[in-house]
Amino acid sequence: MQVDQQLLAVIRASVENALAEDIGDGDLTAELVPASTMLDATIITRDPMTMAGRPWVDEIFRQLDPRITLEWQADDGDSLEAESPVCNLRGPARPILSGERVALNFLQTLSATATVTRACVLAVAGTGCRILDTRKTLPGFRLAQKYAVRCGGGYNHRIGLFDAILIKENHIVGAGGIGAAIASARKLHPDKPVEIEVESLAEATAALTARADRLLLDNFTLTMLQRAVALNKKQGDPPAELEASGGVTIEAIAAVAETGVDYISVGALTKSICAIDLSMRFDS
Repeated sequence: MQVDQQLLAVIRASVENALAEDIGDGDLTAELVPASTMLDATIITRDPMTMAGRPWVDEIFRQLDPRITLEWQADDGDSLEAESPVCNLRGPARPILSGERVALNFLQTLSATATVTRACVLAVAGTGCRILDTRKTLPGFRLAQKYAVRCGGGYNHRIGLFDAILIKENHIVGAGGIGAAIASARKLHPDKPVEIEVESLAEATAALTARADRLLLDNFTLTMLQRAVALNKKQGDPPAELEASGGVTIEAIAAVAETGVDYISVGALTKSICAIDLSMRFDS
């Protein structure tokens, strides 16, 4: 997976903070090992997973000691079976021991997001529907989790409040209605596409009449989604994009995609993850 300069800067800073948080002014236990000791180690996944987090692990051991070499057995975006080796490490024992937990924390969290994303992507395969993430990310970890979503085959929704317009219920109330909110967005930011959240078919009709670019269909039933798709085809010229959202589970996601919506946004990709079980084995 490609890492741009903005993400690279985030990786460096987040790794620096994570190492400072864990090591503080020194790893007391690693001092038990002679400074001259060299070590071989292997990271292994105990769970099936789609991998994400390699740049963070590389940066951890680069910051700790550039003499540590890493030989990766998989790349970000690859799917691995349980008990598969992920990475082999060799170098001074002390910094490897000091970086073990931090490295596994990044890798287990980001791979969890990538793994859930891949499951959703596979569930809607063949429908033409794309899986999107949301802003429901761990604080300070947004670009990392957005990266992990891409590793899993999903797509990024807006990164934050600054790069796209999504008019939600409270914005509609504050702006004076659906039509007024969309008109204001067009006036203030004519170069940005306008997405608006709707909670009923009546609101969807109003949003289409006001020429929204995308409708976020919040907690629509399957029947309501089908009707919204039909309404969009009839009223939209060109039709708006349709995004289903709200409590979509892996069990239901295929049926949602088959209604004909363009996107499904899933907050659980980043907020309801279960960390992948990873371990680091040291050769004796």
